Amino acid sequence: MGVSITATPPDTDPASPDLLRESGQREVFCGLTSIVWLHRRMPDAFFLVVGSRTCAHLVQSAAGVMIFAEPRFGTAILGERDLAGLADANEELDRLVRDLLQRRPEIRTLFLVGSCPSEVIKLDLSRAAERLTTQLAGRVRVLNYSGSGIETTFTQGEDNALQALLPLMPAKEESQLLIVGTLADAVEDRFVALFERLGIPTVRSLPPRRSTELPPVGPGTRVLLAQPFLSGTARALQRRGAQLIEAPYPFGVEGSRDWMAAAAAAFGVDPARVAEVLDPLVERGRRALAPHRAVLEGKRLFLMPDSQMEIPLARFLSRECGMELVEVGVPYLDRQLMAADRALLPPGTQISEGQDVERQLERVRAARPDLVVCGLGLANPLEAEGMATKWSIELVFSPIHGCDQAGDLAELFARPLRRHALLSFA
Repeated sequence: MGVSITATPPDTDPASPDLLRESGQREVFCGLTSIVWLHRRMPDAFFLVVGSRTCAHLVQSAAGVMIFAEPRFGTAILGERDLAGLADANEELDRLVRDLLQRRPEIRTLFLVGSCPSEVIKLDLSRAAERLTTQLAGRVRVLNYSGSGIETTFTQGEDNALQALLPLMPAKEESQLLIVGTLADAVEDRFVALFERLGIPTVRSLPPRRSTELPPVGPGTRVLLAQPFLSGTARALQRRGAQLIEAPYPFGVEGSRDWMAAAAAAFGVDPARVAEVLDPLVERGRRALAPHRAVLEGKRLFLMPDSQMEIPLARFLSRECGMELVEVGVPYLDRQLMAADRALLPPGTQISEGQDVERQLERVRAARPDLVVCGLGLANPLEAEGMATKWSIELVFSPIHGCDQAGDLAELFARPLRRHALLSFA
């Protein structure tokens, strides 16, 4: 999905000479894409997009769902009469929701997901959610959030969805570790087991595996972000009294160890116990990394802004895989949430915030990096120009967190280089 904005000249931040700010045409997916991993995480929830046929095609394509499958998402398609204001979209929405719940009685939480079309016609989905919650009291709870791509990047859909759940989280002062951000179930189970071995007895997750079993939050809650794109959720949890643990994100061996060690330190765990539990994982992870480092080391890398994961990934690829960073682009820079990873980047690393895609492509062509990490819309044109690319969206769908996944994460970047080398040789 391309978003066109009036271009302004690039601006270098005098306080951070390595930071380049740009505003112009962007190339990103919209936040509806986040439904793909959220609906797998919470099987008792349903995500109903209120949008156009284009919205339906986007989510269907991103999810790769076969036509005869019964997914936990759908689209209430706004027709021409809705868009022209000739029909009562709220009446039609209520009817569609009733039909959906009659067909799918297992649904416990229904998300009404706003889109560009629903926001353009000013359809108030928050009031619709309140109305439906009252009508369906005791049967299902109805929430809403925006998945529009007008001003956001695609991972912010999860941030908005979690913020919609936050008011329903009970208040409680008990001491707990709250892992925030969607993880693959097997990866989460591994982390929980490790934290328990470290001596942290109460570990909960947001989003939970069942949408109705929300964790409590309060002054005893220490928040550990598993994903770097949850700025709004992190701030909202802090307003509820939770304390944010600052740490690198758990990508690669170093980041994963530091992430778990920061949580252990917040709960007063003896460093000797941390080393006892984590050092074997570190050694195993480094062995798994070795064959991929041989491919990646010395290669020049350009990360275009797409997922908000760019700075943690750049840290991993430069420090653990030996890649040289040409430019690290981010859709927006949250200084607090990125501080730990940003501090570990090589001195002088060029970071760009925002995007003017034409200017950025000019820099890519001038630098001719060995690998470009970018969105789907830019990958094929760059491949046609002879450059190896990596789709950034694949990194959100893959289980890449933790020491055990460090080799798999590195392999995702080594694979396009191997493929490019084979094609060049042929």
